[in-house]
Order: sequence, then structure tokens, then C-alpha cells
Amino acid sequence: MGINLNPFTWWNGASWGTMVGLIGKTRVGEDDLGNVYYQGGKDTAGNPRRWVIYAGANDASRISPEWFSWLHHQIDDVPDRALPAPRRWEKPALANQTGTPLAYRPPGALEKGGKRAPATGDYEAWTPEG
Repeated sequence: MGINLNPFTWWNGASWGTMVGLIGKTRVGEDDLGNVYYQGGKDTAGNPRRWVIYAGANDASRISPEWFSWLHHQIDDVPDRALPAPRRWEKPALANQTGTPLAYRPPGALEKGGKRAPATGDYEAWTPEG
């Protein structure tokens, strides 16, 4: 089914039109998630155009901070050459967890039982007469 939907959908990955548009562009790298990065041509300001082809769902939160910097022209060279090696205390980037079982749910959220701590007594509700 994926091959049949590919020409018409962009949310499942790069469509055929995107792949044809990348002909003649230079593949510059790949990140840990399998996203592939390209560069070629110039934009209206004269800067090189840069693309990412996602491995899986098109979700911008799945781009690591290093490659985000490259895509947005914050660094000129690819992250492997332009940035220092990651420090051992740095954690790997995570994709947005909203809508997944790993999403943050504060105390009182319906997914956590809907019970929250009672008010401490310092809250006074507004009333129109007051």
C-alpha cells in the first residue's frame, strides 16, 4: 500500500515529485534516525537551499538539534565537521511525545485518574458581585 500512496501523499515520506526535484542536488549526510539531508541551488537571498527527507513520518521534532542548525543556516558546514563532539553528559534528542503513551501528563490529568491535589485555601474564586 505504501508504494501506491507515495505519489499522492507527503506525510508518509517524500513523494515522487520531491525525489525528482532532488535530482542534481548533493546528499550531505544522514542523522541517527535515518533522515537524509540534501543541499543544492540557491534561494532568493543567495543562500544554498537545504532539505531533509524524513525516514518515517514527516515530523520536524524528529530532527536533531545539530542538523536543525545546519538546515537553518546557523552553521555553514555539516554538523560532523562544524560542531565539537557531543559531551558525555548530553542526552540524545527526543521527538515530540505528544499523543503517545510517553507524553507528559500532569497530576489531575484524566489519563492519570483525574484526581488532583486539593486547593491550599489561598485561592479565592472571582464573583461578579465581589
